[in-house]
Amino acid sequence: MKKLFIVLGISLLFMTGCTLGVTNNTPTKKVEMFLSKYQTLDEDVMEDLENVLIADVTFDKKRQDKYRDLMKKHYQDLTYDIQEEKIDGDEATVVTQIEVRDYTKAKAEANVYKEKNEKKFQNDKGEYDVTKFYDYMLDEFAKVDDKVTYTINFKLKKKDGEWKLNDLTDEQEQKIHGVYEY
Repeated sequence: MKKLFIVLGISLLFMTGCTLGVTNNTPTKKVEMFLSKYQTLDEDVMEDLENVLIADVTFDKKRQDKYRDLMKKHYQDLTYDIQEEKIDGDEATVVTQIEVRDYTKAKAEANVYKEKNEKKFQNDKGEYDVTKFYDYMLDEFAKVDDKVTYTINFKLKKKDGEWKLNDLTDEQEQKIHGVYEY
């Protein structure tokens, strides 16, 4: 019994010692933490999504719910692979490949369909009704299983000894959301 406690004590000491040497203050760790926020539907990510939904006046509650569900699944399915970390003084670049649902293709196909079937997206007065198109596009997005791989060069700066991720560019956001158009 005494030997068991000694073995467990040494194991615990060894595991603790190993984790003490690991730091979350590297550019790679900061990018991993950032992307894992999407995968785990972190509060900040969900708040940003809510702000986007609130700002879009064309989405009623039903469309908001559908879009929210699509994006939650999209975020959870996001995968990534850190390719390289480059540090130059207080600046760093973390080259990362991400794999996400390919909504770009579905969006392009929906636009082609809309052009060929204009009457399906008209209201009773014969006018274009964007809400009908959004309903159609959201239904098409729900069918997307195809994935696309993008490379994102995340930029970071070291401030007061802490690595901070720079604000994302529009291109980087589009890649994360699967709607980047080449």
